[in-house]
Amino acid sequence: MEPKIIKTEDQYEAALVEIERLWGADDDTPEGDRLDLLILLVGDYEARNTVPLNVDPIDLLKANMEAAGRTQADLAELIGSKSRASEILNRKRSLTKEQIHTISTHWNIPADLLIKPYALAAA
Repeated sequence: MEPKIIKTEDQYEAALVEIERLWGADDDTPEGDRLDLLILLVGDYEARNTVPLNVDPIDLLKANMEAAGRTQADLAELIGSKSRASEILNRKRSLTKEQIHTISTHWNIPADLLIKPYALAAA
């Protein structure tokens, strides 16, 4: 596949196959440059064609944790507080901007999905 703007699902799938083939190519080689270009093209296609998730941030966080085999203790270690992790997951406290940034950075969850308002549990 010659790298070009991806416009169809078939082109997208072909680009993913090529990325898989090139994965691990050394930087500053023709293969590495091709890999970088394909990653950019796939990212562009996904940005244009992916429907934004309208999901509750805490449900998303819990689903991500489950899928990655992470626990509440992992969240506590990441944000620096066992009690805060419990309060967040039990909807007793909202995520802060700093926590959202940390989670997004370390666990690769898009911050824009975590900043949406969500209901807290009744006190």
